[in-house]
Amino acid sequence: MIQAKRILVAVALAAGATGIAAPAASAVSVSGELDSLAKTGISPEYRDAVPSVSGQLGKLNELRQLTDQAAPVTGLLGGIS
Repeated sequence: MIQAKRILVAVALAAGATGIAAPAASAVSVSGELDSLAKTGISPEYRDAVPSVSGQLGKLNELRQLTDQAAPVTGLLGGIS
């Protein structure tokens, strides 16, 4: 089961990188495809426990916005953009 999770994570990350590089106009359809692709190898009873790729990307965007606001105050992320 751990090996299957590792494969799923690798596929989701690769697909996520592709999704980030996709133009904004098709981002909605790409994220839907990524979500369905990420859950194809998971048993139906466990699918709800796996976070969606689009949800994870949304949380990553929220984190980026937070660190962008905090960086000038803390000085911890100087020069990173």
